[in-house]
Amino acid sequence: MEENLRQLSNGVTKIIKIALFGPESTGKTTLARQLADYYKTEWVPEFARDYLQEKWDSSQQICTVDDMLPIAYGQAKLENERTLIANKYLFCDTNLMVTKVFSEVYYNYCDPLLHEAARAHEYDLFFLTDIDVPWEKDDLRDKAEGRESVFAVFKQSLIDNNKPFITLSGDQDLRLKKAIASVNDLTLARELGFSSDDFLYIQEYGISMKDIQKQLNFFKNGIPKADLVRPATVSNGILKLSEKDFQEKSLFFDTHKSNLKLQKFVPASGAASRMFKFLAEFINEFDVENESINSYINRKKANKLAVFIVGMEKLPFFEAIDKRLRAEYAAFDTLDPSLKNYYFIKFILSSDYFDFANQPKGTLPFHKYKTHIATPVEEHLQECTHYTSTNNCSYLHFTVSESHQKKFESRIDAIKSKIEKQSGVTIQVSFSYQSKRTDTLAVTMKNKPFRDEKGQLVFRPGGHGALIANLNNLEADIVFIKNIDNVIQNNLEKISLYKKGLAGILLAIQQQVFRYLNALDTVAIESAFVDEIILFLKEKLNTTMKDGSHTDSLDNKVKEIKAILNRPIRVCGMVKNEGEPGGGPFWVRDLQGGISLQIVEGFQVDLANDNQKTILDAATHFNPVDLVCSLKNYKKEKFDLTQFVDYSSGFIVEKNVAGKNIKGYELPGLWNGAMAKWLTVFVEVPLITFNPVKTVNDLLKPAHQF
Repeated sequence: MEENLRQLSNGVTKIIKIALFGPESTGKTTLARQLADYYKTEWVPEFARDYLQEKWDSSQQICTVDDMLPIAYGQAKLENERTLIANKYLFCDTNLMVTKVFSEVYYNYCDPLLHEAARAHEYDLFFLTDIDVPWEKDDLRDKAEGRESVFAVFKQSLIDNNKPFITLSGDQDLRLKKAIASVNDLTLARELGFSSDDFLYIQEYGISMKDIQKQLNFFKNGIPKADLVRPATVSNGILKLSEKDFQEKSLFFDTHKSNLKLQKFVPASGAASRMFKFLAEFINEFDVENESINSYINRKKANKLAVFIVGMEKLPFFEAIDKRLRAEYAAFDTLDPSLKNYYFIKFILSSDYFDFANQPKGTLPFHKYKTHIATPVEEHLQECTHYTSTNNCSYLHFTVSESHQKKFESRIDAIKSKIEKQSGVTIQVSFSYQSKRTDTLAVTMKNKPFRDEKGQLVFRPGGHGALIANLNNLEADIVFIKNIDNVIQNNLEKISLYKKGLAGILLAIQQQVFRYLNALDTVAIESAFVDEIILFLKEKLNTTMKDGSHTDSLDNKVKEIKAILNRPIRVCGMVKNEGEPGGGPFWVRDLQGGISLQIVEGFQVDLANDNQKTILDAATHFNPVDLVCSLKNYKKEKFDLTQFVDYSSGFIVEKNVAGKNIKGYELPGLWNGAMAKWLTVFVEVPLITFNPVKTVNDLLKPAHQF
């Protein structure tokens, strides 16, 4: 490349170079000036404008192909001069790539020196300026016609030459706002060691660089363990109601729900692989030719398998599999019992037959009734007509894997009209997927970004807590949350009573919270009224003011009270702990010293700390994931639920990818850290409300038998 076309290296100058790129009259100059002014630095004007204006003024001659190389020389010189005096950033109104494209478009030729130099010049980012702005005519510009085709050429040139770019569209203010946000994110990306291509890949995911920075800090510094103060117990964080109380709260809910949009939210994203994990292990490890199932059970201490075999005739899908086995094996009855059981389990899992482990859990046979076999989907449809209906309409939302949606729809189509006819309630079903923007960065065991064989950054699904984004998108006043597998056979009326009772408690609390907030906005506040609210916070919401607040001025107290009250609300049904694995309710101290009610999982606790382990073991209740939530504020505006997440309550996991050990960050659980900053009330509910199916053996429990 000719020396006069050589560009000063970014590596030498340590500045971030941004090139404005696009057809004539697309706002490049305006934006370059604005950005330079915003960042208090230099910008590089278009050399060709002065060069061609002078040529026109002196001889009335227009640009020709012979002008392309002199323009390139002048532009390169001007850019290098401004580079030396720039302050951290340099914004280039144009660059040699623009000159190259114009030469090719208008003259169907580009000098090899210009071609080589344009390709070699590097910028940290190109802003491709769209043509959705009015054409402004001047002496040097060509014409407004054909802008679309010229823009397409400009865009393709960036793609063909592997240049990192972001398209800027919209009016002047919108472009500037997006450009500033992009420059700031690019700056942070560079500080974190990412390339421009990495930056754009992260942008495509929709993940903010600040979130990436948080995740890298978690990997580097670790995630602090929860600081348990004491277990939440009845009368100390958990409200206990009588049957009569539940009936009254249920009636209160029914009386006040008519003007509310209710919705049931069912996390149902994954396949049922964990449900059949111990059966898959058996199929993989069992030596069918040389041992019996009994010997395998004894050898592996496979107690779950023993329970399964003893009770499998009670499973809702037993008859369907047995029928298929007999169709496949004419002499099935003559087979050894051990072989019969082996084939039964193989048919459950085989992709050639039932393939249950790869099916969505929500569409599997769960319950055998006298007239039919029901799936969790059907049970949820039945439930929603009982406690989430207003004005004869009920809204039901499933979070699913995109590949599973058609299976859900098929099940729903087969039964929905029948349930609607029986109940007199129209059911509106909707779906959503876990967003890619909730994925998290994978790192090596040395906390460096992990890359695939192509050198691309690797992201992993963020886990169950990612669904806070799905919940955030719902247009509802009150949302009932219940897991896909937490359904039982019969007792629907009882289940509905407790669900509506929880909702009644929520509405009563919400009404009082809204009254206080409205009053704080409109009424002259007196100390006695503030003291009344503080007592309400303590007695009804288990929340206290910060230490030393009693000495604050009245205005400061009001400000703090508003911040505490103006949050989403959740009422959680808690069952007594009878040995099931999972989280529980605790009083927890946060990093600022505040104490609040939280649902904490065992992995969040420092089990090496005897005091923390003692508190964990003293838990009396288990979290059944039976929630009723209020998602709007006292002005009927939706909360942004992502603002109430405690990201420090996520956790680090280790995985193996293609034989390489990596680490990933799991987002805080949906009802754990994802709701950490909500107003929270725990209510004891009967064990009948909590009957999840974590393994296939759970279907043998009384709650799932007719």
